[in-house]
Amino acid sequence: MAPTRQTLFAATLCSGLGLLLASHLWAWDGVVEKQTFAIDSFTTQGGETIPDVTVGWEAYGELNDARDNVILITHFFSGTSHAAGRYDPDDELAGYWNAIIGPGKPLDTDEYYIISSDTLVNLNAFDPNVTTTGPASINPDTGEPWGMDFPVVTIRDFVEVQRELLESQGIESLHAVMGASMGALQAIEWASAYPDWVERLIPVIGSGVANPWLLATLSAWAAPIRLDANWNEGNYYDGEPPTDGLKEALKLVTLNANHWQWANDTFNRDWADEDRDPAKDINARYAIEQTLDDIAAARAEVSDANHFLYLVQANQTFMAGHGDSLEAGLAAIEAPTLMLYSEKDLIFPPEGVRRTAELIEADSTDVTLETLEGNRGHLDGVLSIDQASDTLREFLQ
Repeated sequence: MAPTRQTLFAATLCSGLGLLLASHLWAWDGVVEKQTFAIDSFTTQGGETIPDVTVGWEAYGELNDARDNVILITHFFSGTSHAAGRYDPDDELAGYWNAIIGPGKPLDTDEYYIISSDTLVNLNAFDPNVTTTGPASINPDTGEPWGMDFPVVTIRDFVEVQRELLESQGIESLHAVMGASMGALQAIEWASAYPDWVERLIPVIGSGVANPWLLATLSAWAAPIRLDANWNEGNYYDGEPPTDGLKEALKLVTLNANHWQWANDTFNRDWADEDRDPAKDINARYAIEQTLDDIAAARAEVSDANHFLYLVQANQTFMAGHGDSLEAGLAAIEAPTLMLYSEKDLIFPPEGVRRTAELIEADSTDVTLETLEGNRGHLDGVLSIDQASDTLREFLQ
């Protein structure tokens, strides 16, 4: 039976579009504490300086004495560091990969110390559970929000902040790094930039470069914000924000992250209001339109439009190794690699994933490809991750 619109809405809103329940076993009670990491000054790959950088982070499990049981989770475009557990025992929704993180699960918190951080320019700048530095932050030199004066940041910059976070805890190696979508880009960049750190690489629904199709897709996501008059070239923090543009941008993200089969199976051609026929009322809408708008409106309440644009730029500029050669960037990866992907992915099509795998294994690095089944396309990398539980458990061991 197709899910109701209410079920879809709840599932999509849950920190990266996953409604996954937490476990309450004795070794880990599923309650997570959000913490903050600060850097006095950070220099971007572009050579710009950002003072007073802060990012939020959380961890599950315990760091062992050797500090060698660490798994880093890197999050996706619209996600946060909330990969598992709940901030409060009464929270209905858990972190987006709670199905695989916890006691006895593939990413076993009885064995591993699993850590995740909010990225720079995190989309959810106004979520009380997110800490991030970006355009909405106060520039200490002016006392005003940075706006579009904030330096351009890249996927490699996200990795460098994570490296400083890890080093602050005395961590100098990773049992594995794993992430979905934009998180896969960060994971790949980790293994390329720091092959001596990364023992295992697990990119999920992602590939080694933002190809022209993705460049255009990201540009289409950004367009509604730039066309909103309230955007005002990014200078809106003392006025009305470009909420309409941001909602349309988030609507496109949700649509593209799904698959046409999901849309057809879930909504048919139902009307949003059973008493209003779109064939007779120019303002009447279909159920899928209304649902996507409802989801986007809710997400826009905690999101920032400029942060969205900076994330678009960070993803567009991605090439493994942060250099001029994709082949060289992927050849630098020495870690055994498990790539999980969807044949129905409309954002990172399977051909690009397979090409990435070929380039990583060109110098005999072990690569395993495994598909995730479902009708959600790109989102199956979040919603259907438990399908890979046995493979993940074996790969990590």
